[in-house]
Amino acid sequence: MDNCLFCKIANGEIESEIVYNDGKLIAFKDVNPQAPTHLLIIPKKHFATLMDIEESDRELMGSVCTVAKILAEKNDLEASGFRLVLNCGSGAGQSVFHVHFHLLGGRPMKWPPG
Repeated sequence: MDNCLFCKIANGEIESEIVYNDGKLIAFKDVNPQAPTHLLIIPKKHFATLMDIEESDRELMGSVCTVAKILAEKNDLEASGFRLVLNCGSGAGQSVFHVHFHLLGGRPMKWPPG
């Protein structure tokens, strides 16, 4: 997508603090953090929302959980806990229309979240 902020970050067109890159997924620090640790994990393949994902994307999307675990360990979040959030659509709070997962930790989380 030509106008997609996260596609531009994934392609290196916009600078960001990248903390993970395996060629299919990339993770970077959120510019407006909502917790001491706030990372965004995105597929390099563009999907506007979760509703655009197809069966053939199962492995790619499943690997997000593995990357979240790796990043949680790197940020010492195993003991204190963390949250992995995916918003789908503007009514759920999605503001950038490229599927992305928020990895949040380093502070107590409340429930319900929003």
